[in-house]
Amino acid sequence: MISSFFGKTKPINYIVLAIFLFLFYFANIFFQLGEQRINEVIPLEILLFVALLLAVFIINLIVRAEKATESNSYTMVFFVLLIVAFSDELVLQNVIFANFFLLLAFWRILSIKSIRNVKHKIFDASLLIAIASLFYDWAIAFMLLVFFVIGVYDRKTFKNWLVPFLGMTTIFILTFTILKLKGSLDYFENHYQFSLGLFTTKSFFQVLNIKTLAYLILTIIISILVFVRLRNVSGGKLLLLRIVFLVFLLGTGIILFTPADASPVLITFFPAAVFLTNYFESIKKRKLQEVVLILSIVVALVLFAFHLK
Repeated sequence: MISSFFGKTKPINYIVLAIFLFLFYFANIFFQLGEQRINEVIPLEILLFVALLLAVFIINLIVRAEKATESNSYTMVFFVLLIVAFSDELVLQNVIFANFFLLLAFWRILSIKSIRNVKHKIFDASLLIAIASLFYDWAIAFMLLVFFVIGVYDRKTFKNWLVPFLGMTTIFILTFTILKLKGSLDYFENHYQFSLGLFTTKSFFQVLNIKTLAYLILTIIISILVFVRLRNVSGGKLLLLRIVFLVFLLGTGIILFTPADASPVLITFFPAAVFLTNYFESIKKRKLQEVVLILSIVVALVLFAFHLK
């Protein structure tokens, strides 16, 4: 029943997921308030919730426009369930904002496959990644994705290789101008620290907790299974999924460079949701799909409950 409900893209799907996310997001805030008053945090939390909700809708637009999955709402479902399961990561407010701009950048990057307005799309993606890095320093690493896609789709046009630098420079010049007027030029030095968690901690589990490690391993296994199943499919979707997988690998690399209490796991949820959806779609038996989806919901709720404790 649940799988059938989300097997289509109807307005009611968006409404149900929005309500589901709203309930768990603000339940998480309520239980984590401590000595703070609700009126002190609610304006920022509403803004953060809107950023997450928009991210859900953007993901659906990406997978539909670029045909990364079939026409259904499962990618949104898995993205929301990952947010619920990793509700402890929602304290990283800057990562939520960075993730929003990164999703917009990924959309522009994936749309380059049409080979139309390539320079505009490269510029937009570079600009959005630079904006994301203003919220979270390591987000700038996704510029590697831009250069990878240029190499894949239009490497012979020399100007394409220069456009990313133009996009980044535009944002940093604007930011520099604003900071100069405010007298806060030390922002760049204080913000772009680029922590090296994997090399500065004594224990591996100070970088990755058990839950994050299990999530990353499971996603990699599912991604491999998806690639094996699609090895004979037309190259267009396979190449697109390889780019999405590179997003996941870059996100995983960033996680390894960050201590566990500041780990930006959220930035890997989009590629993970895409691969979970592709694997879920490969399950032909409707009853088995139902079991898998219900089990996913239960696991997410259990992890959420453990976090509240």
